[in-house]
Amino acid sequence: MSLDKSDVEKIAHLARLAIDESTIPDYARDLNNILNLVEQMSAVNTDAVSPMAHPLDAHQRLREDVVSETDQRELFQSIAPKTDAGVYLVPQVIE
Repeated sequence: MSLDKSDVEKIAHLARLAIDESTIPDYARDLNNILNLVEQMSAVNTDAVSPMAHPLDAHQRLREDVVSETDQRELFQSIAPKTDAGVYLVPQVIE
C-alpha cells in the first residue's frame, strides 16, 4: 500500500492536523514506512508464541492486604454539604 498526497491530506484532515504543503511528501514517506513495517510484522508466523503480559516473565511482588487506616467515614461525611444513606450527594450535571 502506498499513500499519496491526497491520502496524507485526508488523514491530516481526519486527525485535525494542519500540515504544510511542503511537508506532505515527508509525511507520506514516513507513513508508508510505518505501514510497510506493519505488513512485515503481520507476515511473521506467531502460532508457536504464547501471549505474555511482560517480556521478562517477571512476577509482581504483592504486599499483604491489610487495613492500614481507620474508618473515618462518619467524620468525612459530617463535613460534607450533602449526604444520604452513606453516599455523597452532588449536583446533577447530565440530564
